[in-house]
Amino acid sequence: MKIGIANDHSGIEMKQEITAFLQERGHEVVNFGTDKNESCDYPIYGEKVGRAVASGEVDRGILICGTGLGISLAANKVHGVRAVVCSEPCTARLSRQHNDANVLAFGARIVGLELAKMIVETWLAAEFEGGRHKRRVDMIMEIEDRP
Repeated sequence: MKIGIANDHSGIEMKQEITAFLQERGHEVVNFGTDKNESCDYPIYGEKVGRAVASGEVDRGILICGTGLGISLAANKVHGVRAVVCSEPCTARLSRQHNDANVLAFGARIVGLELAKMIVETWLAAEFEGGRHKRRVDMIMEIEDRP
């Protein structure tokens, strides 16, 4: 799977670790984040991954900022993105099974590295269940087309 990953200044180390973790599992990882420790603006990086996912340049995206919240809000402004913030594996699994989430976000200041790996692994392994969930996801996506 081709995965886009991005971060702000607070998520540099975690991004590096998660990138290695993904590559060890055979995934191709595209870095859209910063590698500089200077304070930067997370919306830039959330949008970059959002656009890469929406265009099909990457299959899924992973975002890391201090909390995961701001960067996911930016990604969700891109048409076609369903970004979720997950701080534990159960929500990550359900976000894929029920919401067909295509971008995962978490906070480097909220979850530790080993928990982040568990969240990522669970999220990537889960499959969208379709059925009644597809109808609901379609309803969510229709909201983007309304004025």
